[in-house]
Amino acid sequence: MIANHPSALEDVGIPAFFAVRSLAKHEVANWFLVGKIAKAAGTLFVERESKASRQAAQQALIDAVNAGHNIALYPEGGCKGRRIAPRFLFGAFATSLATGVPILPVFLHHEAQAEFEWQAGEHLLHKIWRIASSPNRVVHYHIFNPISPADYPDKETYTAAVYALYLQWQQRFLD
Repeated sequence: MIANHPSALEDVGIPAFFAVRSLAKHEVANWFLVGKIAKAAGTLFVERESKASRQAAQQALIDAVNAGHNIALYPEGGCKGRRIAPRFLFGAFATSLATGVPILPVFLHHEAQAEFEWQAGEHLLHKIWRIASSPNRVVHYHIFNPISPADYPDKETYTAAVYALYLQWQQRFLD
């Protein structure tokens, strides 16, 4: 499955609702509480700046899917806030093509997005406090039909097609 990444909450929220193994930046493993939850949920960690780490993570994702596990990826490549990032990364789509397993797209949005979205200079404890003290903690999970990799010749075309769907959903649910 893939989802947009409007806040830090998805690292905990997605595995709470779906039986998945997620991929997260390696720093998450050391975050207070969130890191413990992520490790317990079987999250795979990647050093984004390291090509070797990215390649190893890609292979671990393929191995997990081939072993029958569901995975959750955020093709924006991190928390990008309320609006969809200017582009999606190829990893989720390369994994889908390599395994032949369709992608289940999920579009997320928070009713009180400003409370959930990372702000410049904000640290984790402050973020947890803002989420916990928000008067509106409603998150909408819009789940759409699976998208088959068989319909696309390569990761670039696949990525572009799914990205276009997310832009349509952004307009539908946020504009």
